[in-house]
Amino acid sequence: MHSRLKTVLMTALLALPFSRMTAAVDPDFYIFLCFGQSNMEGAARPEAQDLVSPGPRFLLMPAVDDPQRGRKMGEWCEAVPPLCRPNTGLTPADWFGRTLVASLPENIKIGVIHVAIGGIDIKGFLPDSIKSYVKRAPNWMKGMLEAYNNNPYERLVTLAKKAQKEGVIKGILMHQGETNTGDPKWAGMVKQVYDNLCGDLQLKPEDVPLYAGNIVQADGKGVCIGCKKQIDELPQTLHTSQVISSDGCTNAPDRLHFDAAGYRELGCRYGEAVARNLGFEPQRPHIDMPKRLEVPADAFLAETTIPGNEFPKVDKAHRAYFRIQAPEARKVVLDICGKKYDMQPDGKGAWMAVTDPLVVGFHYYFINIGGVNFIDPSTETFFGCNREAGGIEIPEGPEGDYYRPQQGIEHGQVRSIYYFAQSTNEWRHALVYTPAEYELKKNAKKRYPVLYLQHGMGEDETGWSKQGRMQHIMDNAIATGEAVPMIVVMESGDIKAPFRGGDNRQGFSDYGNSFYKVMINDLIPTIDQKFRTLTDRDHRAMAGLSWGGHQTFDVVLNHMDKFSYMGTFSGAIFGLDVKTAYNGVFTRADEFNKSIHYLFMMSGTEGMDKMFGTKKLVDDLNALGINAHYYESTGTDHEWLTWRRGLKQFIPHLFKR
Repeated sequence: MHSRLKTVLMTALLALPFSRMTAAVDPDFYIFLCFGQSNMEGAARPEAQDLVSPGPRFLLMPAVDDPQRGRKMGEWCEAVPPLCRPNTGLTPADWFGRTLVASLPENIKIGVIHVAIGGIDIKGFLPDSIKSYVKRAPNWMKGMLEAYNNNPYERLVTLAKKAQKEGVIKGILMHQGETNTGDPKWAGMVKQVYDNLCGDLQLKPEDVPLYAGNIVQADGKGVCIGCKKQIDELPQTLHTSQVISSDGCTNAPDRLHFDAAGYRELGCRYGEAVARNLGFEPQRPHIDMPKRLEVPADAFLAETTIPGNEFPKVDKAHRAYFRIQAPEARKVVLDICGKKYDMQPDGKGAWMAVTDPLVVGFHYYFINIGGVNFIDPSTETFFGCNREAGGIEIPEGPEGDYYRPQQGIEHGQVRSIYYFAQSTNEWRHALVYTPAEYELKKNAKKRYPVLYLQHGMGEDETGWSKQGRMQHIMDNAIATGEAVPMIVVMESGDIKAPFRGGDNRQGFSDYGNSFYKVMINDLIPTIDQKFRTLTDRDHRAMAGLSWGGHQTFDVVLNHMDKFSYMGTFSGAIFGLDVKTAYNGVFTRADEFNKSIHYLFMMSGTEGMDKMFGTKKLVDDLNALGINAHYYESTGTDHEWLTWRRGLKQFIPHLFKR
């Protein structure tokens, strides 16, 4: 190109206004400044619907870097929470932007710049006050201030100026005031912040209103409810302001912050107000509303519910209703009876679930939050599943009265004892039931037979008295004369921990076999020393459920000189060769029947119990001439109702020779 022509073109370009040489401002890119304290910062954990991007029409200019999400301060990105800083939560601005996207024409984009600090005084946004404010700020706030280089107002203005090169500022959103509750100068200071923004950004106040959200009300019990009036009166001081109502917005348990549903509702209200001000008919985006779980009027508190709680409940159809307060949770699952139920948020920080109809009896259950099983804090705890667990009782009708305490009869006691076992060089714990008459003066010298009663794998010595209602079964059977008065001893059996393999053939057990020497060498002598017992084998019995039944076989059949009665309830007696087990004891039927006065075995008809093969084992023993007696619990599985029924059937046959 000729040098003269180059000179002419360069001169012409330099003569053009500078704005003609830069990218044009998009009049359809509406920008909003958001500032305030914790409720603008966002105190609720975003839920699944909040994390779905509304698309490229709703953008965020981050006020801080967020490497984890690939965000850089001052560079536009899609507006997905957190909008404020990396570790903040859902804010009103999230659903404000979504509402405008739904309400405004598709050619219009929405951008937000978001600067907020939990607990900050309005002075923290005044340039003349920020330095002194930072000096006296509490330690917990210092990191948040430092994220904005100790000047949140300057960060907001700097980014706003950058954004003005691309779009048009159409409004300012504020949620602040809780920290200034009762401060008569608050409204004037808000006006100062607003006037400063308008001046520094060359905004016309009539074109850029201030939208101020009101505080958490919590039905009049909000922590900062006194601030509501001063926010409502803000337009008297700042005529271009509009107050966004928080009436009915749900809140977190602290009554200071909104919950996720509350932030969505308040955000939509901000959006609707702006849309109307811009001349558009507001349209709400789709929000998945919490499904309200209706609890029927016939539902009643479960008897296992801790007094003072409203749940768990059970209705007449045996459905159980659960509720747990977990405002920070994102997914909560109820795990009961081998089935999992997704709990539903109620919009107020709680989660609820209803089960299918449950079979009557006792059931363990857990509530799973974030992959971890927790005990429902509203229920009594029970040791089961190798740990403390929640439990719920689904009541039987009158047929269950045999395991309920009854009026008009005398009741025995369940005592807690500690004893030192020389066999294992440790202190151990046992529970001991004594019949009502044991305390009477007239029986001061009377001695009683003893039943050693064992629980199952993953349970402990409390199982029979708490889950099994053993003491009520005993009291009722003794009162009616069905059973003779006896002492019942319950020990842990060293099977609280999970089964971890090893040889567990009958008579060669690894799991729980440390209890065997304790039973013979320590527990029985301790009970005979501390209680008025009949110490001969004819007055000693042992029985157990599940693995406790396995232990019963191992202990009794290897120490027949010490026991004359034995029983199993859903006994874990697998693969037993009746001709060779325990040195062939079952092949000597006459000797066995003379030694063991009563052998009882039972199981339920359903599920796991059905597969245990207890009936076949009894038939095999009977075929050898062994007097084994079988009972079947109709309609029950490997569960406490089966074993309650088994105990009721077993004890009338003890110690009556």
